[in-house]
Amino acid sequence: MVGAPTTMRVLVTRRHWQVYETFLAQFERVARSLSERDSNPRLRRLTVSKRQFERWYAGALKTRPHPNQCRVLEELFGLPIAVLLAPHDPVEMADKRTAPSVAAPPNLERQVAMAARRALRFTALADGSSVDPETVAQLHDEVARLAAAYPRLPLSEILGDLVEIQDVMFQLLDQGRVRPAVARDLYLLAGIGTGMLAKASHDLGDARSAMTQARAAFVCADNADHQGLRAWARGLQSLISYWAGQPEHAARYAELGMVAAEQVTGTTRAWTWCLAARAQAALGDTDTASALITTAEAIREQVTADDLDAYGGIMTFSRPRQLYYTAAALAQLPNKPADTLRRAEASVDAYEHASPQEWAFGDQAGAHNALAVVRLSMGELDGAADALGPVLDMPVEQRIHGVVESARKVHATLCASSLRNATASRVLRQEIEAFTGVSARSITA
Repeated sequence: MVGAPTTMRVLVTRRHWQVYETFLAQFERVARSLSERDSNPRLRRLTVSKRQFERWYAGALKTRPHPNQCRVLEELFGLPIAVLLAPHDPVEMADKRTAPSVAAPPNLERQVAMAARRALRFTALADGSSVDPETVAQLHDEVARLAAAYPRLPLSEILGDLVEIQDVMFQLLDQGRVRPAVARDLYLLAGIGTGMLAKASHDLGDARSAMTQARAAFVCADNADHQGLRAWARGLQSLISYWAGQPEHAARYAELGMVAAEQVTGTTRAWTWCLAARAQAALGDTDTASALITTAEAIREQVTADDLDAYGGIMTFSRPRQLYYTAAALAQLPNKPADTLRRAEASVDAYEHASPQEWAFGDQAGAHNALAVVRLSMGELDGAADALGPVLDMPVEQRIHGVVESARKVHATLCASSLRNATASRVLRQEIEAFTGVSARSITA
């Protein structure tokens, strides 16, 4: 049996799953199914990179997949992992099969979700009378679902829902059928939904559309007379400007957000200060950036969750996220490298141990990229490569604009480093270039 293909390779070939995207769809389908069956949220976001799939398919494994991946593979193929990774033996495979092979079922969950979306539109728009509290409650539930899902799911899975919910709410507001008693709530929900679309446009690298949506979100906040949403919309404008390479604008919008958040008790206030710190760091103002970080940390200790935090997900500024912003700001500054390294490692560790409610694939990638930059600044090429590894393993649909741009910052740091001529440096630069060459925008266009 020396040189024989593994059982996994044989089964993948038989089922015509050799194309990575085809295999990934099957793997993630089973992961979601196991997540629901076992009430394990971490399984729902489990995925496999193209590089991992190619190693599995080639049988070039130094270690077996980690336990959760083993569970999914065993469920997917109906065989123990030891058999899957061993050279193919038809007799042994028949003896040890644990479940029958079945064709992938249609995505019934998605069909049900689409039907619910149509029902929501019908409920909201079919009645010619004024919008009632029940309709607003339905819209609230949908906005809350999307806010919680945004940081954890690929944009391709929720973009249609975001567009749909904004369209419904704007139609209701345009038709003038909103009683004053519910108008504020509807404007608040429209502002959150529009803000998420601003973030979606930004994640696809369209800064112009992102800023248009963010301005509309601010108008909604004004109509709702909601100070927290005003601050959050300004924060979005700062974020968009920062990743568009406009730190001056990012700093200005962050300052406007800080002013709007003066009376806000929730985490949005800490976010605006961290955004300001990151922008000032990009401008090279070490003292101001450091002072802003210190104040943001003090604000964190005084936070009392507000109505925006209650939505969770994209609407709250979690502690792991604050650690990431702090590390990303300090990574741009030349002072206190040991302290910066400690904070960068803390941000990565925070996401490794984050709860499902706090986890966000984009910010986790940003934390790894910030750690890679810090380690490079300290001459640790191998350490930087280790930090960057999980980012380079990310599937295409998670390569949103911020992730790609922060990976490019690592590339730029490599190019400017005294280590740039090392063979390992050239290899890492090539891997980053391949990673950044294909983004989430390519599969949502």
